[in-house]
Amino acid sequence: MELLDKLKWRYAAKAMNGQKVHQEKVDHIIEAASLAPTSSGLQPFEIIMITNPEVKEKIKAIAWNQSVVTDCSHLLVFAAWDTYTEDRINKMFDLVNEVRGFKNEGWENYRQMLLGAYPQRDAEENFNHAAKQAYIAFSQAITAAAFEEVDSTPIEGFDPAALDEILGLREKGLRSAVMLTLGYRDAENDWLVNLPKVRKPKSDLVTLID
Repeated sequence: MELLDKLKWRYAAKAMNGQKVHQEKVDHIIEAASLAPTSSGLQPFEIIMITNPEVKEKIKAIAWNQSVVTDCSHLLVFAAWDTYTEDRINKMFDLVNEVRGFKNEGWENYRQMLLGAYPQRDAEENFNHAAKQAYIAFSQAITAAAFEEVDSTPIEGFDPAALDEILGLREKGLRSAVMLTLGYRDAENDWLVNLPKVRKPKSDLVTLID
């Protein structure tokens, strides 16, 4: 199966060669992330795409000085909503109605249920929920990158508060959740490139309840 072959090919690149990724491939990866399923279809996150070398240098300094941050072609920051608000929920429900061209009573009742629950919850609880949705899109972006034969590196090793400040995320009602580099592997300088991919056996991964 082609997709599985691509996933076996991919790994978390530890060194990149600075080669630019064609914008069409990047667009496909972003589109795949956009198509990811999210709770109630709210898509409670944004993707910040960074190609500016100076900004990447600042981020590298608060991300354990990982070279892939500056040597990648595109750095994606998945930033989740800091909380759920009535405006944010209504905006997405209104968009659904606009695109579909009609209102559905069950859908509107569901809107009211969310409005009566989410905005009243603790902001940290809401952020954690939104961040989980961002991770779904993040994972789908990794898969799409592999399908495009673009290398990527998932990065959680960074100072979130510092990254939020560099990108001005808090002022936008966002908080950084995770980062993803897109680029091409530097095979000569990447210690991981030729090592076998290791995954636990299916017997340790899957429990069948029949």
